[in-house]
Amino acid sequence: MIKPKVAVVGYGTIGQRLADGVARQKDMELVGIADVAPTLALRALKEKGMPYDLYCAIPDNISLLEKAGIPVTGTLDDLLKKVDIVLDATSAGIGQKNKETYEKYGLKAIFQGGEKNEVADVFFHGYANYEKGLGKQFLKLTSCNTTGLIRAVDCLDRAVGMEKVAITIIRRVADPGDYHRGLTNALQVDKAPSHQALDLMTIMPHVNATGILVHTPVTHGHIITLVATPKKKITKEEILAQFNKHPRIRVVRLADGFLGNASLFKYARDLGNPRGDMYEIAVWEETIVPSGNDIMFAINIPQEAVVIPETMDAIRASLEMQKDRLGAVGITNKYLGMK
Repeated sequence: MIKPKVAVVGYGTIGQRLADGVARQKDMELVGIADVAPTLALRALKEKGMPYDLYCAIPDNISLLEKAGIPVTGTLDDLLKKVDIVLDATSAGIGQKNKETYEKYGLKAIFQGGEKNEVADVFFHGYANYEKGLGKQFLKLTSCNTTGLIRAVDCLDRAVGMEKVAITIIRRVADPGDYHRGLTNALQVDKAPSHQALDLMTIMPHVNATGILVHTPVTHGHIITLVATPKKKITKEEILAQFNKHPRIRVVRLADGFLGNASLFKYARDLGNPRGDMYEIAVWEETIVPSGNDIMFAINIPQEAVVIPETMDAIRASLEMQKDRLGAVGITNKYLGMK
């Protein structure tokens, strides 16, 4: 099989990780990345020896990059002529504009959660609706919170069926290193229902979902609490068994020292994961409790890296590399080193 050729456009928080993710997929080829200015991410890439070829999305900015000592292979047009599919990781709204260029070259493209749903043919999640992405030209990923939320709900839904879920999202306010949100000492509540609950129902229309979101002045991870109503009774032991079987879910225990988001971020660094990334969501064992006919539990969302596996799945679906859902996600998991 000829390896599909992949481009990553936008080398920011997600783009860096997408490039690394594609580079780890042994049945894909990362042709290059594209960006517009000598950001810290590109300066660091240059100091690491430029493992990825860089293409400049704004030709007039090539001199800025070269002045910073960052080698440029060519323009965005040069890159797009060499690839089969694009992973667009640009800022929200830019992907919609870029879509016209991708269409001009007859390319397929995967957009991230910040874009509006209308940018794509399918709102995509690797585990929940892989088949709907098969052969489609444009797919859009769910947001980091929605990606992790759907993993957990889909896992239990496939085991016993889910009637409805109610969620509360305790949302980090910015990524590490971001300053644009300002310094804050407050919690901010959004109106209900949160878009994550609505997005879940777009992917899984048979599950009734609602939710509230609270912005918090932290940077490492979101925490979501769920109250889920299963279609048939399921015990805590059965829930744990389902979560433990899922390659993209990590069951952790408060008793072992996993006290919250910071514990998981530190653990990822102690594992030696680049940038302290963790692809799995975490479920705290001690938070799984029955409430009448409902079940309640809490999950951690590592917002910088959680969407990378599902984006690799999207490549596989769009290019029809694998027709089978579990076969596709299994190959992604293997190359990313997940259990």
